[in-house]
Amino acid sequence: MKLVIAPEVQAALDAGRPVVALESTVISHGLPYPHNLELAGAMEQEVRDSGAVPATVGIVAGVPTVGMDPAAIERFARTDSHNRPSKVSRRDLGYVIAAGGDGATTVAATMALAHLAGVQVFATGGIGGVHRGARESWDVSADL
Repeated sequence: MKLVIAPEVQAALDAGRPVVALESTVISHGLPYPHNLELAGAMEQEVRDSGAVPATVGIVAGVPTVGMDPAAIERFARTDSHNRPSKVSRRDLGYVIAAGGDGATTVAATMALAHLAGVQVFATGGIGGVHRGARESWDVSADL
């Protein structure tokens, strides 16, 4: 599996500077546009203001990415019900990667990819659970 680590993230890891992984599901599934894009920027800025390098994690065109660039984050934010990255938990990584799709990572998938990149710190707004409508969607989080 090819894993892309943003140059800024890799440089920080190589230098022993702090890096904080951030999930991307909140961007594409948590809030509507433009609030989701504003939140993504605010999360990354909060990490920077604390002296660390942010590493937003997602699958971009089938490539697991630790440290999404602004264009990818905006693409994940500008979605609708017909054009949205898959919601990717750890169990879904292989499928979305093989399909070459975009995938917004949940806590479980973000932790797995961050670990592969050597990122040891992760921040999130919360873990998932059994989501509304799970009887039809089977949206039960593996984060638990």
